[in-house]
Amino acid sequence: MSKKRVLFVTQEMNPYTTISEISDIVRQLAPFAQGQGMEVRVLMPKYGSINERRHRLHEVVRLSGMNIIVDDDDYPLIIKVASLPGARLQVYFLDNEEFFKRKFVFNGEDEKPFEDNQERMVFFCKGVVETVKKFGWPPDIIHCHGWMTSLVPFFLKTVYSNEPIFEKSKVVYSAYENAYEETFTEKFFEIAAINQLETEDMAEFNVGGKPKLLLGGIKYADALVKGAEKLPDDVMKAIDAADKPLLEAFPEEEINDQMMEFYKGLLEPES
Repeated sequence: MSKKRVLFVTQEMNPYTTISEISDIVRQLAPFAQGQGMEVRVLMPKYGSINERRHRLHEVVRLSGMNIIVDDDDYPLIIKVASLPGARLQVYFLDNEEFFKRKFVFNGEDEKPFEDNQERMVFFCKGVVETVKKFGWPPDIIHCHGWMTSLVPFFLKTVYSNEPIFEKSKVVYSAYENAYEETFTEKFFEIAAINQLETEDMAEFNVGGKPKLLLGGIKYADALVKGAEKLPDDVMKAIDAADKPLLEAFPEEEINDQMMEFYKGLLEPES
């Protein structure tokens, strides 16, 4: 029996970033899943704060060279890779000079969110899907962590729904708190409507003209994880109404075992 493939899509991961609890959760889960006999890969943004020499990143030429269109402009996508310390696990970094070659991650030196965070998010999410296509590596599970990954389930269930490589993929979305969508504008619906999509297709992300990233991620995922015990009321209501496989928040020391059982349940053949 071939190994099951798990793709972690995350906005952050220790030791490359230590922004929130997501960094530690993904750092813990990814090598544990591999140790359980799964084939694991991780995709995350290559922020300028990540020291390439220290972490031994190098470009993957065969994967680089694509252009990702965001708001009618072309942006080169560069793919870099590193081996996670202490594990035989590949972490792939999506890079672009315009969006990620800056010293800070989501906020500038003035501690205010970058005005182009919404464009950076669209670039990353579309880049993730295109990169996996170029891998030629069909994931059994795609586990998305953080607000910056919220468009991945949506893209997979809409514009990429007929891609054979994702035909059997189960998309898991971990919901965490998110303060950044408050700085997003109505333009988000326009730039996130990639390929043949229209702004009307973004309805699940739109609440009174305001982008609600987690609600869209919840709507289009196949299964959900509460990344924290306390989440905004609208997120909790959306999770409760979704009627999808759900993993409740667990203490950190229990996450690995609970998540593996959750994955196994998703991978069992439908009767």
